[in-house]
Amino acid sequence: MTTRLKAACCAACLVLGSAARAQSDPEQKLPLWEIGVGGVALSTPSYPGAGQHETRVLVFPNIVYRGRVLRADRSGIAARLFRSDRVELDVGFAGALPSDSDDVDERQGMPDLGPLAEFGPRLKVKLADFGDHRSLRAELPLRAVIEARGGLHHRGTTFEPRLTYEIAGPQGLWSLEAMGSVVLGDRKINRHFYEVAPQFATSARPAYAADAGLVLSRLGLFGTRRVNQDLRVFGYLRYESYRGTANRASPLHVKDSGVSGGVGVLWTFKRSAARARGGESL
Repeated sequence: MTTRLKAACCAACLVLGSAARAQSDPEQKLPLWEIGVGGVALSTPSYPGAGQHETRVLVFPNIVYRGRVLRADRSGIAARLFRSDRVELDVGFAGALPSDSDDVDERQGMPDLGPLAEFGPRLKVKLADFGDHRSLRAELPLRAVIEARGGLHHRGTTFEPRLTYEIAGPQGLWSLEAMGSVVLGDRKINRHFYEVAPQFATSARPAYAADAGLVLSRLGLFGTRRVNQDLRVFGYLRYESYRGTANRASPLHVKDSGVSGGVGVLWTFKRSAARARGGESL
């Protein structure tokens, strides 16, 4: 998913898995589940190529589940289909918040962007293990996008090949991830964000038919720091480039780059006595 909608939800989801992996120790079994609460303040472009930023403060449940098949972590909820030392395949869900077009100058008078959900397979491959809790992995998620606004509507498909370098401190005291990805969308999802139908055209916003192709290129950093057993702080910074994208000519495309970031806290107040036996995610 490509807009601030995903940034708002996934900033929260990102914490869950990264904090969980930062706690991992090959000599120690982790709790089967953990429950808590978190909060994050973030600022992000209204959508890729928008001329405006929006700021949000979110409070979200912190739920981690490490089952053999069912997993709940930074990527949402997923059913693991296959796992080896270097390869993992799952089918997962992820969600995103709605966007009010009246809050975005370029979309004034156009339909709102409703809540979105993603569903589909994801292949994860560990490319290298450098020791000392340092690794490089590739992720290949292919997701159908569903909008929940006046019913359920299929809004297209996205593909986001991603490389992630991860390093963790001793005993999970801290963790840092650096990642790079590109987001590709079919014509349907690009129409959802960039098309201007004739009835919404104005003198400053001509009609436009969107094409399939590149949506954005992305570089990001994400880090966590453990304050004590139950409390963590985290932050992220993300740069996105919209140069050379398939719909740069859209009147809804105003800027060629965007920066988002956020800081927050994660508190765990309950964890199971039972230990996970399914192995950590890659």
